[in-house]
Amino acid sequence: MSTIFISPSKYIQGPGEINNIGEYTAGLGKKALCVISKGGYTRQGTQIEASFAKAGVEVAFDFFHGECSINEINRLVSIVKEKGCDVVIGVGGGKIFDTAKAVAYHVGAPVIICPTIASTDAPCSALSVIYTDEGVFQEYLFLPSNPNLVIMDTQIIADSPVRLTVSGMGDAMATYFEARACCLSGASTCAGGKVSVAALGIAKLCFDTLMNDGLLAKSALETHTCTPAVERVIEANTLLSGIGFESGGLAGAHAIHNGLTVLEECHHMQHGEKVNFGTLTQLVLEQIPEEELCVMLNWMTAVGLPVTLKELGITDDSREHLMPVAEAACAVNDTMHNLPFQVDAERVYNAILVADSYGRAALAM
Repeated sequence: MSTIFISPSKYIQGPGEINNIGEYTAGLGKKALCVISKGGYTRQGTQIEASFAKAGVEVAFDFFHGECSINEINRLVSIVKEKGCDVVIGVGGGKIFDTAKAVAYHVGAPVIICPTIASTDAPCSALSVIYTDEGVFQEYLFLPSNPNLVIMDTQIIADSPVRLTVSGMGDAMATYFEARACCLSGASTCAGGKVSVAALGIAKLCFDTLMNDGLLAKSALETHTCTPAVERVIEANTLLSGIGFESGGLAGAHAIHNGLTVLEECHHMQHGEKVNFGTLTQLVLEQIPEEELCVMLNWMTAVGLPVTLKELGITDDSREHLMPVAEAACAVNDTMHNLPFQVDAERVYNAILVADSYGRAALAM
């Protein structure tokens, strides 16, 4: 099996970049469908409309219904065809990006991703995570190409709730540990090949950036200040993690996240918050030295990521309640099996309990 490295065609990051979205779209088509939430339209709609008017490009808006589901994708595909749009834009958060990417794929149109938060590594990937209409993980939709353009307006992100960027740090922190596991096991990555040297190097850079700048960025974000540390963490959360997970591979952390989606009490948690507990569980499964585990726990608690079941909203830690999580995480088509050793639901269930125990001890210190 060959190594494969993929990435978006262009990535643009800086304050005020949303004001240029019309100009960037003009190079790809004549009429765009912009998928956005009602709240997002209230906050950024005027800027987007002004940018399109200046560029002389048409834009139509449609409000996202909340889940990247087959029904939502099909609904928006019909709207693209009905309105005669030749570009799809996703403005907002991870499920909007994944929906926009899937819609663009089904209609054969270019896609622009414009995050207003830095909470996931979804913007850069050729992947959409499909859920049911109720929010339960269903499948991965692997796309033939990455987004044509990703635009990160860092001032908008700096003004967003701090929790969302911290959640993005949790999602991004999994990148190196999952890529390392896939490299050791020889697993196939989301890009369809083995882990490349470039992908593993980018994943490690993502890890180093978060360790060095994560707490500094959080402090700055609490004052809605866009500092160099914030810029670096936004890039780590989005570009480094996006390329790193896709060409480096997924393993236990994201499988645990997918398992947690079967619990309704976790649905209010951010993607990266659940992934972070998944990372902790993967490290327990890997039996890394306790000193290394403590370093990671110290970083996780310092930036404010959940490290216990209680923090995820889970108060019932009985076997009957948690075994379905472990079983879903070990589904045949999920990424738990990319770990370089044999894993089953019993082992994952035990690791979840041990991870929770370590997390409780870390919070008590």
